[in-house]
Amino acid sequence: MNAKVKNVLKYLLSLALAVVLVWFALRSVDWNAFLEGLKLTRWIWLVPFFAACIGALVFRAFRWQTLLRASGQKSGWLTVWDANNIGNMANVALPGTGELLRCGYVSKKSGYGNVFGTVVMERAWDITAIVLLIVLAVVLDSSKFGPFFQEQVFAPFAGRFDFSLWWLVAAFVVLAALFFWAVFRFRSRNRFCGRVADAVASIGQGFASFGKLEHKWLFLLYTLGIWTMYLLMCYTIMRALPDLDALGIEDALFFTAIGNIASIIPVPGGIGAYHYLIALSVSSLYGGSWETGILFATLQHELHNVLVLALGVISYARTAIVSRREA
Repeated sequence: MNAKVKNVLKYLLSLALAVVLVWFALRSVDWNAFLEGLKLTRWIWLVPFFAACIGALVFRAFRWQTLLRASGQKSGWLTVWDANNIGNMANVALPGTGELLRCGYVSKKSGYGNVFGTVVMERAWDITAIVLLIVLAVVLDSSKFGPFFQEQVFAPFAGRFDFSLWWLVAAFVVLAALFFWAVFRFRSRNRFCGRVADAVASIGQGFASFGKLEHKWLFLLYTLGIWTMYLLMCYTIMRALPDLDALGIEDALFFTAIGNIASIIPVPGGIGAYHYLIALSVSSLYGGSWETGILFATLQHELHNVLVLALGVISYARTAIVSRREA
């Protein structure tokens, strides 16, 4: 099948999933109640919200730059910042494409696979952070958050199978191990296996870049900074809504964790998935209305996307101007 056709089909499937999730999230919304909540929003809290958004992006650029330097890529911070912004803008439309795009912007001296390995490593650390946030939220208030994750997140997924979810995980691990064994076993005999093996080796070099970091504590500090900013983003939106302003920092911690679970679902910009999970959390955990949950998710998600798109356009324009000058 033609590569362009495949990409179009992937996008259409992703968009269809987003439409379904949006329908589930909005089907029972009382729009009069939603608009009333919007009128009561304390807009002054959007100032620290946007400050936290930008702070997270700044920390991300610094963190990626440390990995790129360790892998042999001497990119300036502004170049890394622009690449991240352009990649984020692409991810709003089609999830996953931004990671490939931003690698292309900086992979000039070291190989593309090497740079892509640093991105994979970044994502591995982000997934680790999400897991830690979930664990921390459960530890802080196990009676509230523990049953929610069990009943609303894990049980519905596991319930679709007639066997334990762990059997599915085990089967996946075995199949993945057999696939990679075959790839490296026949890399010299089969062109496809050779390409996959070379790609895996390059990605492995990117992972190894963490071991080459001179100041690993700095990488960890940037990671802590990123997730602290995410926590503040949730906290400030909570303060902006009168129905949620009584909640504390541990609740913001929970919303940060549950919201980032939605980022794993492959829909454009996380549309629908984030709104559904947040609204479900507000209504089932805190006794709030579904409309309040949708309003919280809409302010958090859409305002962040507006900022991402604006910064992406600015960075794209700047790189285009610089390229013309250097041509």
